[in-house]
Amino acid sequence: MVGWRVALAIPLVVLVALLLGPAAGGAPAEPIVLGVPTALGSIEGADSLRAVQLAVDEINARGGVRAGGVQRPLQVVSIDTREHEPGIPIHDALAALEKLITERRPHAIVVGAFRSEVLLAAMDVVARYRVPYVVTIAMTPAFEARIASDPAKYKYLFRMGLQSEYFAGNLARVLGFVKSRFGLSRVQFVHQDVLWAKGTVGFLETWARQAGWSVVSADAYPTGATDFSASVLRARTGRTQVLVPVFDMPQSGILLKQVKGARLPVLVLGFISPAVPADAWQTFEGAVDGMVQFVAEPGPIAIGALPKSIHFNRAYGQKYGEAARLKLSGHGPGPSYDAVYVVAAAMERAGTLDPDRVAEEIRKTDMEGVIGRIRFNDRHQVVYGGLPTQTAISLAFQWRAPGRRVVVYPEVAAEDEIRLPAGIAR
Repeated sequence: MVGWRVALAIPLVVLVALLLGPAAGGAPAEPIVLGVPTALGSIEGADSLRAVQLAVDEINARGGVRAGGVQRPLQVVSIDTREHEPGIPIHDALAALEKLITERRPHAIVVGAFRSEVLLAAMDVVARYRVPYVVTIAMTPAFEARIASDPAKYKYLFRMGLQSEYFAGNLARVLGFVKSRFGLSRVQFVHQDVLWAKGTVGFLETWARQAGWSVVSADAYPTGATDFSASVLRARTGRTQVLVPVFDMPQSGILLKQVKGARLPVLVLGFISPAVPADAWQTFEGAVDGMVQFVAEPGPIAIGALPKSIHFNRAYGQKYGEAARLKLSGHGPGPSYDAVYVVAAAMERAGTLDPDRVAEEIRKTDMEGVIGRIRFNDRHQVVYGGLPTQTAISLAFQWRAPGRRVVVYPEVAAEDEIRLPAGIAR
Protein backbone atom coordinates (compact mmCIF):
# COMPACT_ATOMS: atom_id res chain seq x y z
CA MET A 1 0.00 0.00 0.00
CA VAL A 2 1.30 3.47 -0.88
CA GLY A 3 2.31 5.32 2.27
CA TRP A 4 0.89 8.73 3.13
CA ARG A 5 4.29 10.40 2.74
CA VAL A 6 4.57 9.10 -0.84
CA ALA A 7 1.02 10.18 -1.59
CA LEU A 8 1.78 13.72 -0.38
CA ALA A 9 4.76 13.83 -2.71
CA ILE A 10 2.44 13.49 -5.71
CA PRO A 11 1.29 16.88 -7.05
CA LEU A 12 -2.24 17.55 -5.84
CA VAL A 13 -3.74 17.95 -9.32
CA VAL A 14 -2.33 14.58 -10.43
CA LEU A 15 -3.63 12.87 -7.31
CA VAL A 16 -7.12 14.28 -7.86
CA ALA A 17 -7.05 13.12 -11.48
CA LEU A 18 -6.01 9.63 -10.43
CA LEU A 19 -8.79 9.44 -7.89
CA LEU A 20 -11.60 10.96 -9.92
CA GLY A 21 -11.06 9.75 -13.46
CA PRO A 22 -9.01 9.93 -16.64
CA ALA A 23 -10.36 13.17 -18.11
CA ALA A 24 -8.97 16.62 -17.37
CA GLY A 25 -10.05 17.93 -13.98
CA GLY A 26 -11.11 14.45 -12.85
CA ALA A 27 -14.42 14.45 -14.73
CA PRO A 28 -15.36 11.09 -16.33
CA ALA A 29 -14.62 11.01 -20.05
CA GLU A 30 -17.65 11.73 -22.21
CA PRO A 31 -18.69 8.65 -24.20
CA ILE A 32 -18.42 8.33 -27.96
CA VAL A 33 -22.01 7.78 -29.07
CA LEU A 34 -22.82 5.23 -31.80
CA GLY A 35 -26.32 5.49 -33.22
CA VAL A 36 -28.24 2.48 -34.53
CA PRO A 37 -31.37 3.58 -36.41
CA THR A 38 -32.82 0.48 -38.07
CA ALA A 39 -35.76 -1.92 -38.21
CA LEU A 40 -35.36 -3.38 -34.74
CA GLY A 41 -38.44 -5.56 -35.13
CA SER A 42 -36.79 -7.50 -37.98
CA ILE A 43 -34.56 -10.45 -37.20
CA GLU A 44 -31.68 -8.84 -39.09
CA GLY A 45 -32.07 -5.50 -37.31
CA ALA A 46 -32.36 -7.02 -33.84
CA ASP A 47 -29.37 -9.33 -34.36
CA SER A 48 -27.30 -6.48 -35.79
CA LEU A 49 -27.97 -4.28 -32.76
CA ARG A 50 -26.84 -7.10 -30.48
CA ALA A 51 -23.71 -7.57 -32.63
CA VAL A 52 -22.94 -3.85 -32.28
CA GLN A 53 -23.33 -4.02 -28.49
CA LEU A 54 -21.03 -7.06 -28.37
CA ALA A 55 -18.29 -5.17 -30.21
CA VAL A 56 -18.79 -2.10 -28.02
CA ASP A 57 -18.49 -4.16 -24.86
CA GLU A 58 -15.27 -5.76 -26.13
CA ILE A 59 -13.73 -2.41 -27.02
CA ASN A 60 -14.77 -0.83 -23.72
CA ALA A 61 -13.31 -3.78 -21.81
CA ARG A 62 -9.96 -2.91 -23.43
CA GLY A 63 -10.20 0.72 -22.36
CA GLY A 64 -12.40 2.27 -25.04
CA VAL A 65 -11.26 4.53 -27.89
CA ARG A 66 -8.53 7.14 -27.65
CA ALA A 67 -9.65 10.24 -29.55
CA GLY A 68 -8.67 13.84 -28.98
CA GLY A 69 -6.04 12.79 -26.47
CA VAL A 70 -8.65 11.20 -24.18
CA GLN A 71 -9.55 7.54 -23.65
CA ARG A 72 -13.34 7.40 -24.04
CA PRO A 73 -15.91 4.61 -23.76
CA LEU A 74 -18.34 3.79 -26.55
CA GLN A 75 -22.08 4.08 -25.93
CA VAL A 76 -24.88 2.66 -28.12
CA VAL A 77 -28.15 4.51 -28.69
CA SER A 78 -30.83 3.05 -30.97
CA ILE A 79 -34.21 3.80 -32.48
CA ASP A 80 -36.70 1.56 -34.28
CA THR A 81 -37.40 2.85 -37.80
CA ARG A 82 -40.05 0.11 -38.36
CA GLU A 83 -39.21 0.16 -42.06
CA HIS A 84 -39.55 -3.64 -42.40
CA GLU A 85 -43.26 -3.47 -41.58
CA PRO A 86 -45.80 -3.51 -44.42
CA GLY A 87 -47.21 -0.08 -45.20
CA ILE A 88 -44.74 1.99 -43.17
CA PRO A 89 -43.90 5.07 -45.29
CA ILE A 90 -40.30 6.08 -45.95
CA HIS A 91 -41.01 9.42 -44.27
CA ASP A 92 -41.57 7.71 -40.92
CA ALA A 93 -38.20 5.95 -41.09
CA LEU A 94 -36.48 9.23 -41.98
CA ALA A 95 -38.22 10.98 -39.09
CA ALA A 96 -36.84 8.34 -36.71
CA LEU A 97 -33.34 8.79 -38.14
CA GLU A 98 -33.49 12.57 -37.76
CA LYS A 99 -34.86 12.24 -34.22
CA LEU A 100 -31.91 10.08 -33.22
CA ILE A 101 -29.41 12.47 -34.81
CA THR A 102 -30.84 15.67 -33.31
CA GLU A 103 -31.66 14.33 -29.84
CA ARG A 104 -28.84 11.85 -29.18
CA ARG A 105 -26.15 13.51 -31.32
CA PRO A 106 -24.23 10.37 -32.31
CA HIS A 107 -20.61 10.70 -33.38
CA ALA A 108 -21.22 7.94 -35.95
CA ILE A 109 -24.03 5.68 -37.13
CA VAL A 110 -23.76 1.95 -37.79
CA VAL A 111 -26.22 -0.63 -39.19
CA GLY A 112 -28.51 2.09 -40.55
CA ALA A 113 -31.26 1.53 -43.09
CA PHE A 114 -32.92 -1.86 -43.47
CA ARG A 115 -34.77 -1.10 -46.72
CA SER A 116 -32.92 0.11 -49.81
CA GLU A 117 -35.66 2.65 -50.42
CA VAL A 118 -34.99 4.16 -47.00
CA LEU A 119 -31.22 4.14 -47.48
CA LEU A 120 -31.43 6.22 -50.66
CA ALA A 121 -33.75 8.73 -49.00
CA ALA A 122 -31.55 8.87 -45.87
CA MET A 123 -28.38 9.78 -47.74
CA ASP A 124 -29.25 13.46 -47.96
CA VAL A 125 -30.19 13.55 -44.26
CA VAL A 126 -26.83 12.05 -43.29
CA ALA A 127 -24.95 14.43 -45.59
CA ARG A 128 -26.77 17.43 -44.10
CA TYR A 129 -25.88 16.49 -40.53
CA ARG A 130 -22.33 15.32 -41.41
CA VAL A 131 -22.42 12.04 -39.49
CA PRO A 132 -20.13 9.15 -40.48
CA TYR A 133 -22.58 6.39 -41.44
CA VAL A 134 -21.77 2.71 -42.08
CA VAL A 135 -24.77 0.77 -43.40
CA THR A 136 -24.77 -3.02 -43.09
CA ILE A 137 -28.18 -4.25 -44.32
CA ALA A 138 -29.76 -2.27 -47.21
CA MET A 139 -28.42 -3.70 -50.49
CA THR A 140 -29.26 -1.47 -53.48
CA PRO A 141 -26.39 -0.73 -55.91
CA ALA A 142 -27.96 2.70 -56.42
CA PHE A 143 -26.19 3.66 -53.17
CA GLU A 144 -22.85 3.47 -54.96
CA ALA A 145 -24.14 5.33 -58.01
CA ARG A 146 -25.33 8.15 -55.75
CA ILE A 147 -21.93 8.41 -54.08
CA ALA A 148 -20.16 8.44 -57.45
CA SER A 149 -22.45 11.30 -58.55
CA ASP A 150 -21.30 13.59 -55.71
CA PRO A 151 -18.37 12.18 -53.70
CA ALA A 152 -17.89 15.36 -51.66
CA LYS A 153 -21.50 15.52 -50.50
CA TYR A 154 -21.77 11.83 -49.63
CA LYS A 155 -18.29 11.33 -48.21
CA TYR A 156 -19.72 10.33 -44.82
CA LEU A 157 -21.60 7.25 -46.12
CA PHE A 158 -20.16 3.73 -46.44
CA ARG A 159 -21.55 0.22 -46.83
CA MET A 160 -20.08 -2.96 -45.32
CA GLY A 161 -22.93 -5.40 -45.95
CA LEU A 162 -23.35 -7.35 -49.17
CA GLN A 163 -24.99 -5.40 -51.98
CA SER A 164 -27.46 -6.95 -54.43
CA GLU A 165 -25.11 -7.09 -57.44
CA TYR A 166 -22.59 -9.16 -55.47
CA PHE A 167 -25.44 -11.29 -54.17
CA ALA A 168 -26.82 -11.83 -57.68
CA GLY A 169 -23.35 -12.67 -58.95
CA ASN A 170 -22.93 -15.33 -56.27
CA LEU A 171 -26.31 -16.80 -57.12
CA ALA A 172 -25.42 -16.81 -60.81
CA ARG A 173 -22.17 -18.68 -60.15
CA VAL A 174 -23.93 -21.38 -58.15
CA LEU A 175 -26.71 -21.65 -60.74
CA GLY A 176 -24.02 -22.05 -63.38
CA PHE A 177 -22.51 -24.88 -61.35
CA VAL A 178 -25.77 -26.83 -60.99
CA LYS A 179 -26.52 -26.34 -64.69
CA SER A 180 -23.18 -27.80 -65.76
CA ARG A 181 -23.02 -30.44 -63.00
CA PHE A 182 -26.57 -31.78 -63.28
CA GLY A 183 -27.71 -30.67 -66.73
CA LEU A 184 -30.59 -28.57 -65.39
CA SER A 185 -32.21 -25.99 -67.67
CA ARG A 186 -35.52 -24.69 -66.22
CA VAL A 187 -35.48 -22.03 -63.50
CA GLN A 188 -38.19 -20.02 -61.75
CA PHE A 189 -37.76 -16.89 -59.64
CA VAL A 190 -40.02 -15.95 -56.73
CA HIS A 191 -39.26 -12.69 -54.95
CA GLN A 192 -40.38 -9.97 -52.60
CA ASP A 193 -41.63 -6.81 -54.28
CA VAL A 194 -38.98 -4.51 -52.81
CA LEU A 195 -36.09 -2.67 -54.43
CA TRP A 196 -33.17 -4.96 -53.55
CA ALA A 197 -35.03 -8.18 -54.40
CA LYS A 198 -36.41 -6.80 -57.68
CA GLY A 199 -32.92 -5.67 -58.66
CA THR A 200 -31.44 -9.08 -57.83
CA VAL A 201 -34.04 -11.01 -59.81
CA GLY A 202 -33.93 -8.55 -62.71
CA PHE A 203 -30.21 -9.22 -63.09
CA LEU A 204 -30.62 -12.97 -62.67
CA GLU A 205 -33.46 -13.29 -65.16
CA THR A 206 -31.41 -11.55 -67.86
CA TRP A 207 -28.31 -13.57 -66.98
CA ALA A 208 -30.22 -16.87 -66.96
CA ARG A 209 -31.64 -16.38 -70.46
CA GLN A 210 -28.20 -15.51 -71.79
CA ALA A 211 -26.72 -18.56 -70.05
CA GLY A 212 -29.18 -20.93 -71.74
CA TRP A 213 -31.78 -21.34 -69.00
CA SER A 214 -35.48 -21.50 -69.75
CA VAL A 215 -37.14 -19.06 -67.33
CA VAL A 216 -40.52 -20.45 -66.23
CA SER A 217 -41.56 -17.19 -64.52
CA ALA A 218 -40.50 -14.40 -62.17
CA ASP A 219 -43.22 -13.97 -59.53
CA ALA A 220 -43.36 -10.95 -57.21
CA TYR A 221 -45.12 -10.88 -53.81
CA PRO A 222 -45.73 -7.87 -51.56
CA THR A 223 -44.13 -7.65 -48.13
CA GLY A 224 -46.32 -9.57 -45.68
CA ALA A 225 -47.70 -12.06 -48.23
CA THR A 226 -48.48 -15.47 -46.75
CA ASP A 227 -49.66 -17.55 -49.73
CA PHE A 228 -47.30 -18.62 -52.51
CA SER A 229 -49.45 -21.42 -53.92
CA ALA A 230 -49.76 -19.73 -57.33
CA SER A 231 -45.98 -20.03 -57.78
CA VAL A 232 -45.98 -23.62 -56.54
CA LEU A 233 -48.67 -24.49 -59.12
CA ARG A 234 -46.75 -22.66 -61.84
CA ALA A 235 -43.61 -24.60 -60.89
CA ARG A 236 -45.45 -27.89 -61.31
CA THR A 237 -47.04 -27.06 -64.66
CA GLY A 238 -43.83 -25.48 -65.95
CA ARG A 239 -41.70 -28.45 -64.79
CA THR A 240 -39.42 -26.12 -62.85
CA GLN A 241 -36.13 -27.72 -61.82
CA VAL A 242 -34.59 -24.89 -59.78
CA LEU A 243 -36.75 -22.52 -57.72
CA VAL A 244 -34.94 -19.33 -56.71
CA PRO A 245 -36.59 -17.41 -53.84
CA VAL A 246 -35.36 -13.94 -52.85
CA PHE A 247 -37.05 -12.72 -49.64
CA ASP A 248 -36.15 -10.98 -46.39
CA MET A 249 -39.60 -11.12 -44.73
CA PRO A 250 -40.43 -13.66 -42.00
CA GLN A 251 -43.53 -14.92 -43.82
CA SER A 252 -41.41 -16.21 -46.72
CA GLY A 253 -40.73 -19.47 -44.90
CA ILE A 254 -44.31 -20.45 -45.76
CA LEU A 255 -43.13 -20.95 -49.35
CA LEU A 256 -40.93 -23.83 -48.19
CA LYS A 257 -43.83 -25.48 -46.39
CA GLN A 258 -46.02 -25.15 -49.48
CA VAL A 259 -43.31 -26.65 -51.70
CA LYS A 260 -42.95 -29.56 -49.31
CA GLY A 261 -46.71 -29.99 -48.93
CA ALA A 262 -47.10 -30.18 -52.71
CA ARG A 263 -44.26 -32.74 -52.92
CA LEU A 264 -42.72 -30.54 -55.58
CA PRO A 265 -39.47 -32.07 -56.93
CA VAL A 266 -37.28 -28.96 -57.23
CA LEU A 267 -33.96 -27.68 -55.98
CA VAL A 268 -34.70 -24.57 -53.90
CA LEU A 269 -31.69 -22.27 -54.17
CA GLY A 270 -31.73 -18.66 -52.97
CA PHE A 271 -32.38 -16.55 -49.90
CA ILE A 272 -35.26 -16.88 -47.43
CA SER A 273 -34.24 -15.00 -44.31
CA PRO A 274 -36.03 -17.18 -41.70
CA ALA A 275 -34.43 -20.30 -43.24
CA VAL A 276 -30.87 -19.23 -42.34
CA PRO A 277 -30.72 -19.76 -38.54
CA ALA A 278 -29.47 -23.06 -37.16
CA ASP A 279 -32.87 -23.75 -35.57
CA ALA A 280 -34.80 -23.34 -38.87
CA TRP A 281 -34.99 -27.13 -39.28
CA GLN A 282 -37.17 -27.32 -36.19
CA THR A 283 -39.03 -24.09 -37.00
CA PHE A 284 -40.13 -25.39 -40.42
CA GLU A 285 -40.41 -29.05 -39.43
CA GLY A 286 -37.82 -30.19 -41.95
CA ALA A 287 -39.32 -28.29 -44.90
CA VAL A 288 -35.90 -26.67 -45.45
CA ASP A 289 -34.41 -30.09 -46.33
CA GLY A 290 -32.26 -29.87 -49.47
CA MET A 291 -32.49 -26.09 -49.81
CA VAL A 292 -29.30 -24.26 -50.83
CA GLN A 293 -29.47 -21.16 -48.67
CA PHE A 294 -27.26 -18.11 -49.06
CA VAL A 295 -25.75 -16.33 -46.09
CA ALA A 296 -24.92 -12.78 -47.12
CA GLU A 297 -21.96 -12.46 -44.76
CA PRO A 298 -20.09 -14.80 -42.36
CA GLY A 299 -20.86 -14.64 -38.67
CA PRO A 300 -24.01 -16.72 -38.31
CA ILE A 301 -21.86 -19.56 -39.66
CA ALA A 302 -18.26 -19.67 -38.50
CA ILE A 303 -15.61 -20.96 -40.91
CA GLY A 304 -12.00 -21.90 -40.34
CA ALA A 305 -10.77 -19.60 -43.11
CA LEU A 306 -12.00 -16.64 -41.03
CA PRO A 307 -10.79 -16.88 -37.40
CA LYS A 308 -12.72 -13.74 -36.43
CA SER A 309 -15.96 -15.38 -37.54
CA ILE A 310 -15.24 -18.17 -35.06
CA HIS A 311 -14.60 -15.63 -32.29
CA PHE A 312 -17.75 -13.67 -33.13
CA ASN A 313 -19.96 -16.75 -33.23
CA ARG A 314 -18.64 -18.04 -29.90
CA ALA A 315 -18.69 -14.64 -28.17
CA TYR A 316 -22.25 -13.93 -29.37
CA GLY A 317 -23.42 -17.18 -27.80
CA GLN A 318 -21.59 -16.47 -24.56
CA LYS A 319 -23.14 -13.01 -24.26
CA TYR A 320 -26.70 -13.67 -25.43
CA GLY A 321 -27.11 -17.41 -24.88
CA GLU A 322 -27.03 -20.48 -27.09
CA ALA A 323 -30.63 -20.03 -28.23
CA ALA A 324 -29.81 -16.55 -29.56
CA ARG A 325 -26.70 -17.84 -31.32
CA LEU A 326 -28.70 -20.54 -33.07
CA LYS A 327 -31.14 -17.89 -34.31
CA LEU A 328 -28.48 -15.60 -35.83
CA SER A 329 -29.73 -14.18 -39.13
CA GLY A 330 -27.80 -14.44 -42.38
CA HIS A 331 -27.49 -10.76 -43.26
CA GLY A 332 -26.31 -7.93 -41.02
CA PRO A 333 -24.76 -9.25 -37.79
CA GLY A 334 -21.25 -9.96 -39.13
CA PRO A 335 -20.67 -6.59 -40.83
CA SER A 336 -22.45 -4.75 -38.00
CA TYR A 337 -19.97 -6.15 -35.49
CA ASP A 338 -17.07 -5.30 -37.82
CA ALA A 339 -18.45 -1.79 -38.43
CA VAL A 340 -17.88 -0.85 -34.79
CA TYR A 341 -14.24 -1.85 -35.05
CA VAL A 342 -13.88 0.03 -38.35
CA VAL A 343 -15.32 3.23 -36.87
CA ALA A 344 -13.33 2.93 -33.62
CA ALA A 345 -10.07 2.39 -35.51
CA ALA A 346 -10.82 5.34 -37.81
CA MET A 347 -11.41 7.61 -34.82
CA GLU A 348 -8.14 6.56 -33.23
CA ARG A 349 -6.19 7.10 -36.46
CA ALA A 350 -7.86 10.49 -36.94
CA GLY A 351 -7.05 11.46 -33.35
CA THR A 352 -10.31 13.39 -33.27
CA LEU A 353 -14.08 12.98 -33.57
CA ASP A 354 -14.27 15.53 -36.39
CA PRO A 355 -16.65 13.86 -38.89
CA ASP A 356 -14.65 14.85 -41.98
CA ARG A 357 -11.44 13.38 -40.64
CA VAL A 358 -13.16 10.25 -39.32
CA ALA A 359 -14.88 9.69 -42.69
CA GLU A 360 -11.53 10.02 -44.44
CA GLU A 361 -10.00 7.38 -42.15
CA ILE A 362 -12.96 5.03 -42.66
CA ARG A 363 -12.31 5.29 -46.40
CA LYS A 364 -8.72 4.13 -45.83
CA THR A 365 -9.73 1.02 -43.86
CA ASP A 366 -7.79 -2.19 -44.51
CA MET A 367 -8.37 -4.78 -41.81
CA GLU A 368 -9.37 -8.39 -41.18
CA GLY A 369 -12.86 -8.91 -39.85
CA VAL A 370 -15.64 -11.42 -39.36
CA ILE A 371 -16.63 -11.00 -43.01
CA GLY A 372 -13.10 -11.26 -44.43
CA ARG A 373 -10.72 -8.55 -45.53
CA ILE A 374 -12.40 -5.15 -45.24
CA ARG A 375 -11.48 -2.56 -47.86
CA PHE A 376 -13.71 0.02 -49.51
CA ASN A 377 -13.81 0.73 -53.23
CA ASP A 378 -13.99 4.27 -54.58
CA ARG A 379 -17.80 4.17 -54.20
CA HIS A 380 -17.52 3.38 -50.48
CA GLN A 381 -18.64 -0.25 -50.80
CA VAL A 382 -16.69 -3.05 -49.14
CA VAL A 383 -15.36 -5.32 -51.89
CA TYR A 384 -16.77 -8.88 -51.92
CA GLY A 385 -15.23 -11.86 -53.70
CA GLY A 386 -14.20 -15.46 -53.13
CA LEU A 387 -10.92 -15.17 -51.17
CA PRO A 388 -11.19 -13.96 -47.56
CA THR A 389 -7.54 -12.91 -47.49
CA GLN A 390 -8.30 -10.39 -50.25
CA THR A 391 -12.02 -9.57 -49.96
CA ALA A 392 -15.09 -9.97 -47.83
CA ILE A 393 -17.02 -13.13 -48.75
CA SER A 394 -20.51 -14.63 -48.77
CA LEU A 395 -21.46 -18.23 -48.05
CA ALA A 396 -24.03 -20.77 -49.17
CA PHE A 397 -24.97 -23.94 -47.33
CA GLN A 398 -27.33 -26.84 -48.03
CA TRP A 399 -29.78 -28.08 -45.43
CA ARG A 400 -29.46 -31.83 -44.82
CA ALA A 401 -31.16 -34.20 -42.44
CA PRO A 402 -31.26 -34.29 -39.50
CA GLY A 403 -30.84 -30.49 -39.53
CA ARG A 404 -27.23 -29.88 -40.57
CA ARG A 405 -26.04 -26.81 -42.48
CA VAL A 406 -23.32 -27.99 -44.88
CA VAL A 407 -21.31 -25.17 -46.49
CA VAL A 408 -21.15 -25.62 -50.29
CA TYR A 409 -19.87 -22.19 -51.46
CA PRO A 410 -17.33 -20.67 -51.92
CA GLU A 411 -14.70 -23.30 -52.58
CA VAL A 412 -12.36 -21.98 -49.88
CA ALA A 413 -15.00 -22.78 -47.24
CA ALA A 414 -16.95 -25.65 -48.87
CA GLU A 415 -17.45 -28.87 -46.91
CA ASP A 416 -19.18 -30.74 -49.75
CA GLU A 417 -20.77 -30.29 -53.17
CA ILE A 418 -24.47 -29.55 -53.69
CA ARG A 419 -26.66 -32.65 -53.73
CA LEU A 420 -29.67 -32.72 -56.02
CA PRO A 421 -33.03 -33.74 -54.49
CA ALA A 422 -34.57 -36.91 -55.92
CA GLY A 423 -37.29 -36.79 -58.56
CA ILE A 424 -36.34 -33.61 -60.46
CA ALA A 425 -37.57 -33.90 -64.07
CA ARG A 426 -34.79 -33.90 -66.69
